[in-house]
Order: sequence, then structure tokens, then C-alpha cells
Amino acid sequence: MEFHEFHFHTAVVEGLRAAAFKTPTPIQAKGIPVVMKGHDVLGLAQTGTGKTAAFLLPILNRLMSGPRNKIRALILAPTRELAEQINRDAVTLGKKTGLKSVSVYGGVGIQKQAVQLKRSQIVVACPGRLLDHIGRGNVDFSGLDILVLDEADMMCDMGFFPDIRKVIKALPQDRQNLLFAATMPPEIRRLSKEILRDPVFVQVGKCSPAKTVSHTLFPVAQHQKTNLLIEILRRDVTQSVLVFTRTKHRAKNLSQKLSKAGYSTTSLQGNLSQGKRQAALDGFRSGSFKIMVATDIAARGIDVSAVSHVINYDIPSTPEAYVHRIGRTGRADRKGSAYTLATQDDKNMVRSISKLLGGSIESEKIQGFDYNSRETHRKQFADRPMKRSDYSHCTAN
Repeated sequence: MEFHEFHFHTAVVEGLRAAAFKTPTPIQAKGIPVVMKGHDVLGLAQTGTGKTAAFLLPILNRLMSGPRNKIRALILAPTRELAEQINRDAVTLGKKTGLKSVSVYGGVGIQKQAVQLKRSQIVVACPGRLLDHIGRGNVDFSGLDILVLDEADMMCDMGFFPDIRKVIKALPQDRQNLLFAATMPPEIRRLSKEILRDPVFVQVGKCSPAKTVSHTLFPVAQHQKTNLLIEILRRDVTQSVLVFTRTKHRAKNLSQKLSKAGYSTTSLQGNLSQGKRQAALDGFRSGSFKIMVATDIAARGIDVSAVSHVINYDIPSTPEAYVHRIGRTGRADRKGSAYTLATQDDKNMVRSISKLLGGSIESEKIQGFDYNSRETHRKQFADRPMKRSDYSHCTAN
């Protein structure tokens, strides 16, 4: 299938050319015709599959006809970064349409957003800040045609469902609804039943990593993680590295330690202002920063295509989260590497991840690294020494 088969408006075709889109991805080939026919859609697809364009292109095409003095499309996203990325894509793809879009999220001034809301046809928003605008009377949804919930499962994980339901109450009932997620937990199925009417289910692939990514496990005691990470970086990693931690505090501290060790490092976590978060992303994309230490806020929807390594400093909380994290590497048929620092307490999650991957994860120890330093006997880390057998035979059963 080619894009010309969708018979887009000429202005939308110009946007495709500006974005250098050549051939539709599977989610675009399956999803675009369904959306253009006006069906509600329940879409299951990982990040990096092109699903943003799968809903943006039909939206732009639809909005080429009809009024332009009201908001016609609302896209809800879980994070500022994802909202900003979707908005950038809308601007690029809609370059020749004359349609205006705005991204709405917290951490920045609200008045400028209020002005932009009055003159935009497409709104990309995080639920909390959007509710603030609704409460202030800054937004008019009376002309809304399309609602999109993007990364709905992530919004569920972040506790946004009460806010989403409040937003939906402020919308006209006669609208098209599109819900996209990377996984389909029970909460998403319940939400889909609440808001979707006779939806068409569109699925592309399973929740599994790209085949271009290799996986390696590094058994280590908790207190030795930072030293081992630095040793891995010193010996092996020479390109763009995304390091994931479990908490904002740890992301900040680890970034500082890596900087002191001589690495060009930045961090991305929720305590940063929007300006600092954007500066961190821009610096990482441009190569000014070789390493970004992040919480799961960066696991989905962050378009940094040249990441060579993803390192799980802390193991993720679910196997699906593992897939989302390492989805930042091995993109566009590039080779990527996923490293996981695993403690004795992580054995069960390692087994679960191995099962999802369909086999064992290769285990490796760094030659010359002192795994038996005196610090291993500190009371708070008094677990027995790690054994390679604990991890090297975690297979799908």
C-alpha cells in the first residue's frame, strides 16, 4: 500500500512530503482507512510503530473541510514530552493545511496557552492542565469532532483516569473516539467500553522488543551498581545511552555522579521545569549529551532515534515496561543493545522478562571488576553473593 491510495487532500499530501514519509507502516496501513471512515478505534501498537501519524493524518484530512473557528480535535497524552512531540508532528504534517495546533501541559505559563486555545483547531493536552483550562472557561469543545487517547495504558499507570473521565464529561457526546495503547490491561478494556462505540480493533504485532536489539544481564549487588555502570560505559559504550532508574531522586543523583566521572550527562525526570526538560531532550538529541538518565517518563513516545544503548540501572516493574524502555533503541532497523543491572531481589522479574522475550537473557560479568569488595558486606546489602546460575537459565517455560 502507498499513501496515495488514501486519497488525502493535496495539502495533507504536501505535509507527507515535508515529513519525507514514503510508505505507510503497518499500523498506518491498517488504521488510517478505518479512522477515515469515521469508526471508533481501539488500537494496540508499541511506540515507534508510526501510530501518531495513523491518527494525525486522518484528523488533518477531515479538518480540511468544516469550520475553523472552534476546536475540532482533542488528543490526550500522558506526559509533556509526548504532548509536545505529537504537536510537532501535527505542525509538520499540517504545514500546508493552514490548521493550527497547540500543546497544553503544566509547568509553563497558562495565559499563553489560553490565547492559543482560542485560535487552534487541534489541541494536544495532558489531562491535568486541560482540566485547569476547562475550569477557567478557556476552552470551547462545542465543535469537537474527534477525541484521541494516546498511550492510554501509560495514563492508567500514572493515575490519570479520574481526570480523563472529567475531561470527557466536558465534551459533546457526538464525536469519533480513538484509543491507542501498547498493552491492554483490564482497566483499558473497561475504559474502552465506556467511551468507544462499536469500535474497530486494530492491532500491530505483540508486546515484544525489536529483533534488532540484543539483551544482556549484568548481575550485581545493589550498592555496586554505579561503579559497575561506569565500568560498562568505560569499556563498552561509546555512543548515545539512555539509562533508566526507578525514581526521580535516583535519576538526578546518578546523573550527577556520571557527570563527576567525566561523562556528558543530563537527566529527564518530573522534578525539572519544562524548560530544563526540553533542554535535556534537545541536548541528548543533538549529541551534546552522550548519556541521559531518566525515569519511565521517557520510556514511551520520546523520539530520539539514534539511541545505541538502553541500560536499566533499576529493573522495570513489569515485563511490558521493559519492552517500552528498550523500544528507545534498535529503531528504524538500527542495531541496539539493552543492558540490565540485576540484583538478587530482581530474580522473579528477570524470569518474567525472559518469558516475554521467549528465551534466556545472556548473562555477563565484567572481567577485572571487583565484585567482592569489602562494601558487599555492609549490613543493608547482606544478601548472599550473586550466582551466574541465578540468571543465565531464566527461560520461557
